Amino acid sequence: MNLVNDLSSNTYPGRGIVLGVTPDGKHGAIAYFIMGRSVNSRNRVFVTDGDGIRTQAFDPAQLKDPSLVIYAPVRKLGDTTIVTNGDQTDTIYDFLEIGSTFEAALSTRRFEPDPPNYTPRISGMMTVRCGKARYSMSILKSADGDPSSDERFYFNYENPLAGKGHFIHTYKCDGNPIPTFEGAPKTVEICGDLDEFTNSIWNALNEENKVSLFTRFIDLETGEFETRIINKNK
Repeated sequence: MNLVNDLSSNTYPGRGIVLGVTPDGKHGAIAYFIMGRSVNSRNRVFVTDGDGIRTQAFDPAQLKDPSLVIYAPVRKLGDTTIVTNGDQTDTIYDFLEIGSTFEAALSTRRFEPDPPNYTPRISGMMTVRCGKARYSMSILKSADGDPSSDERFYFNYENPLAGKGHFIHTYKCDGNPIPTFEGAPKTVEICGDLDEFTNSIWNALNEENKVSLFTRFIDLETGEFETRIINKNK
């Protein structure tokens, strides 16, 4: 699937994670974007925080409820980079730090408590070691919008192919309530250098609803990385 075409055809995929490997097979590729329909959701920017990022209110006076909009989407632990759409980033980090697993961490969490949408929690984790990348993705969601039932899906990718990646997002499309993402992460093409990758995603996101974008290329041999951040609010 062409990632740009997929994004361009959807006015509201919500929050999205892309993990994959560059066409030359030399870098792991990561992207995370957020979108918003409410003033509270749109009133955000990404800022660097150590080797990761966090969300921050662009105008603190307009921040109403920080519980689901202020968090650290990206954190790094050793050779592993964690990226999620909520504070489960910290849960995964804490579990990995004591030698536990991605799945064990997420088994303690649920979808977001934001009726009637019950926004899924999407998570990803990429480990770069010995010249190779491997990654995992997950979505925690309610069963057809019924908060009494949890659905937990985990996807693991070993030795991913050069020029290929996987894309998961919170919402299938716009709506009221917003329908949640369905199925497995989409297989997508990873194209261009870091700036081309970044700009193609940003330009494909709906102009009215897009808020912020984070991208990173990780050198598979050295573990060194380059990061880009684009914020609509400036």
